Amino acid sequence: MPTHEPAQRPTTHLDARYSSALHPRPGAADVTATDWDEARRRLTEAEIFWLSTVRPDGRPHVTPVIAAWHEGVLYFSTGPQEQKARNLAHDGHCALITGRNSLDEGLDLVIEGEAVPVSDPTALEAVIGAYEAQYGAHITSPEGTFHGIGDAFRKGDATVFAVAPVTAYGFGRDDGVYTHTRWTF
Repeated sequence: MPTHEPAQRPTTHLDARYSSALHPRPGAADVTATDWDEARRRLTEAEIFWLSTVRPDGRPHVTPVIAAWHEGVLYFSTGPQEQKARNLAHDGHCALITGRNSLDEGLDLVIEGEAVPVSDPTALEAVIGAYEAQYGAHITSPEGTFHGIGDAFRKGDATVFAVAPVTAYGFGRDDGVYTHTRWTF
């Protein structure tokens, strides 16, 4: 199972071309790159991610998924016959995006990498635990929206994919200060 934590820390770069104080205020702090620890925290709190894949004919495919961050890797699943599974069988490169729908506050995150199927039972149990920690009753309660997903992973009724970040981006907005951070792994 791929991992990027804690041994590998990304290189962090603030892109000043897209980072600015839109409404400078006396005493306002300098614009700085978003710390990777903050990005990781946001990944473990996110509930919805948008998965972007490419169809075999080159057309894009974007769909919402739930995903769990675990030991430096973002995991998501899909049915084996769904469009995203077919796309990834052709080309594993993808992006997972999460964030906030606001101009004034939030941190949008983009994780780029290659989706690799996970079938090892020990790894799947760790992923199930990460999903349960991230989504709580949505997974663990019999009334939960995704109750039974762990059994679907174990039986192979859902294909679990691991995306170890190659590059990640953070687009921050805080009280008129915009930041564009790139992390390279």
